[in-house]
Amino acid sequence: MMKIKNSSLTAVWIVLTSLLVSATSCNKFLDVKPSKGTTIVASTTDDLNALLNNYQTYSKESDNVVIYGTDDNGLSTTLFDAQPFIFSQSAVQFSVWDTNFLPQTDQSSFSGPNFWSNEYVKVFNANFVLANVDKVTGSAADKAALTADAHFIRAYSYWELANTYCLPYTDANKNEPGLPIKTLPDYNPVSRHTLADTYQQIEADLNEALKTTVPLVQNGTARHWRANTAAVNAFAARYYLNRNDYVNAIKYANASLALYNVLIDYNSGMHNGTPATVTINGGTNVVLNFPYTHDRNSEFDPTDELDWKEFLYYRVLNNSDKWYIPSQSLMNLYDKNNDLRYKYHFVQNYSYKKGLNNPALSYPGYVFFYEDNMPEGPTVAEMVLIKAECQARIGDIGSAMTTVNQLYSKRTLTGTPALAAATQDKAISVILQERRREMPFSERWFDIRRYNNNNYPGDDVPLLTRTFYPYTLNGVSSNEPVKIYSLPSNSRRYASPLPQSDITNSNGAIIQNTY
Repeated sequence: MMKIKNSSLTAVWIVLTSLLVSATSCNKFLDVKPSKGTTIVASTTDDLNALLNNYQTYSKESDNVVIYGTDDNGLSTTLFDAQPFIFSQSAVQFSVWDTNFLPQTDQSSFSGPNFWSNEYVKVFNANFVLANVDKVTGSAADKAALTADAHFIRAYSYWELANTYCLPYTDANKNEPGLPIKTLPDYNPVSRHTLADTYQQIEADLNEALKTTVPLVQNGTARHWRANTAAVNAFAARYYLNRNDYVNAIKYANASLALYNVLIDYNSGMHNGTPATVTINGGTNVVLNFPYTHDRNSEFDPTDELDWKEFLYYRVLNNSDKWYIPSQSLMNLYDKNNDLRYKYHFVQNYSYKKGLNNPALSYPGYVFFYEDNMPEGPTVAEMVLIKAECQARIGDIGSAMTTVNQLYSKRTLTGTPALAAATQDKAISVILQERRREMPFSERWFDIRRYNNNNYPGDDVPLLTRTFYPYTLNGVSSNEPVKIYSLPSNSRRYASPLPQSDITNSNGAIIQNTY
């Protein structure tokens, strides 16, 4: 991963140590902050459970490639011109699939970790548990649960990293650079393995995680922040769907749904929360309506996230800029009169809250949990969509439409006509549109990668484009003519640049992506 020098306390090491000890409030064994010369000693399975129970360490996925890199992102010159100071440099660079400056921009700092470092923190903790689970006291059942949990954390993080920093997995790409695979809790640098090796590691960890017997619901509470049978089967369904293995994808989706299948009916289970009043043009008050899940800042009170009944595994996509800017192409997919997701999650005039209020420029924002988070971990809704897509792809059109309408009926006004399709091509198209409506931003990057590399041309996304200004490392040149930036389906920029700090700290063990 990265090499840490004693003479240079890098931000990554600070992140690793601080997050590793973040469970100290509930566990005395981590009261002493570790350093290169410190040995962390766990003596019981309770100690290891305390480390994995600290859900704030594991729940956030701050993946800017996912947030900004697809056609769900509506960043435009019009919005930028209205208030350029609210758009971070990283948001601009990720939006145009930059490779020149992101190695410097996308690095951990003393203000916090980047996505790469944060995922390797999770991997480090998982490795720590696996290295110590056989050395501590505790029941065999506790040890088995911890082992499966750690493998699940590691599989999930390597999956996220591979789909951000590596090319899509295909036969042609299997010898391309994959990830630095760490399986021990040390700080020795390792080289990048091949993409094939990376996926073999993910699948090996997934198979170990599938051995868990821990249920999702325990004593009436869904403990979705830890590995459980419904969650691991759900991730297996996601994994095999992305590998275009529809037989295994539907097998694991069905297994997950058999264990837990609660869907929230937006007709009764979703409602508006506390409105906000903003002033535009120096004197006119405008009321913004938010879903109730916006009311609590999850950084301090994650009640709404933890209570979301469709979570199988508690992971959220986190946007530090706090504005998911929906594109027009995304918004056009919704039945604006009947789709309750559009009513509740697309907050009209959200741009006013972000400072585009004098002169006023109205543009919506996609809002789920507070201003910055949305579901990213596997949910019941995703399992229904995976099942429906697999049914459509294997030609079972009737069953596919029945399945997808189980979700659609819960998201639209009662009495809304069901989704319909008479052919296989139409069924696939209808289901993929519903998938995009249900999981905008969070799964779109993964989906585009797999669509462009399966054997079905009907779902290809051959070209992503964005019209925007030229830019440098330090800013946007908004006084210069706009350019059209593009991402073709076969572009090597489907693998984002690695942080330069990790390449430097590895003393040459880690190589940068080539373009």
